[in-house]
Amino acid sequence: MNKLNIKTVLFLNYFLFAILLNSVGTVILQMQQNFGISKSSASVLEGFKDLPIAICSFLLASFLPKIGLKRSMMIALALVTAMCFIMPFSNAFWFFKLLFCVVGISFALIKISVFTTIGLISKDGKEHSSIMGYLEGFFMIGVLVGNLLFSLFIDDANPRSKSWLNTYWLLGTISLISFIFTLFLKFNEDDAKSNTSDLKEDIKNSIGLFNLRSVLYFLVCAFLFVLVEQSFQTWTPTFYREILKLPTSMAVQAGAVLAGAFALGRFLSGFFSRKFRWIYVVSFCIVGFALSIILILPLTKDVSFDENVSWFNAPLAVYIFPLMGIFLAPIYPSINSVILASVPKYLQSAMSGLIVVFSAIGGTLGSMITGVVFQKFGGSHAFYLSFIPLMLLLFFVIMMNRQTKTAKKSK
Repeated sequence: MNKLNIKTVLFLNYFLFAILLNSVGTVILQMQQNFGISKSSASVLEGFKDLPIAICSFLLASFLPKIGLKRSMMIALALVTAMCFIMPFSNAFWFFKLLFCVVGISFALIKISVFTTIGLISKDGKEHSSIMGYLEGFFMIGVLVGNLLFSLFIDDANPRSKSWLNTYWLLGTISLISFIFTLFLKFNEDDAKSNTSDLKEDIKNSIGLFNLRSVLYFLVCAFLFVLVEQSFQTWTPTFYREILKLPTSMAVQAGAVLAGAFALGRFLSGFFSRKFRWIYVVSFCIVGFALSIILILPLTKDVSFDENVSWFNAPLAVYIFPLMGIFLAPIYPSINSVILASVPKYLQSAMSGLIVVFSAIGGTLGSMITGVVFQKFGGSHAFYLSFIPLMLLLFFVIMMNRQTKTAKKSK
């Protein structure tokens, strides 16, 4: 079993879905300009992405290893490849609902398979945490590249132009290449399978995870974190376009800068998690992000630009707003790694499914709440509301840490 080959395929698959999943912010902006869709109506795209993730994860997580991790990834990539090659011909809003529905189903298969595979190839908790940190960092590089790709195909001179749809030709090609790489991948999946062949017993084992208090605390943490994260990631392009009045291409590129900040934060988390306990890293990041909102958001108010504004002459606020992502980024991989490493390998698929379900629900609610508040009260108020889930997140992270320490002592 060649770990390097396995990691390469996992990273490539995650890279592709990073682009597709996080293109929802760009698509929401383009739906408003190309099809005249309102903000609140466009925000349902997040639901078409996240609800299929949640439903599919709930239904498949407990017995996905029996279907096969490699086979599941190939099914997901085949679906996405076909959909990407259809999108350049789309001419109605329902095409994009269908796109994100397919992407959501496919990502459920990919994420559960990837997380479970990491558990199979990791020799200990530190290696698990390291791989998870780099994987999530690579995911954010995909988000960054995705924003840049879409911005290159956007015609600022003609806001109603659909030239940006040509991006999907390139994404379809990447997906096809990833499918071919996965096809030739070889690794042993036996440890991911439970000892029983009874589906009812598998489901019973999965439901048993809810009896663990640390798992319950974690699920609340995952929900709250993604609620905050997705509200920022999804609505940053619209914030730059409508609040800061920047050109559309720059608004999309701002999403890329935010993704770059996330990638940097997650790579740094891989380093700091080896030096400090995860609870210190996560707590510092939550407090740091809250403080950055207080200090940075006021700077974006009443900002004026030259009509020929670009990244070379924009005010400071334009650059520093996305940098808040550095604080937010390390939280998710850290808590994921802690909970996955604490359960047996044959239950990691089920645990991965729970992670995906609660993350998807949090992402949907975060985006929709932000969209409604954005439309009624403005972008700044929408982002200030993140203080509430942030403080709750800090509380439940501390409770999760106490419970995992108690569980270790009782073993």
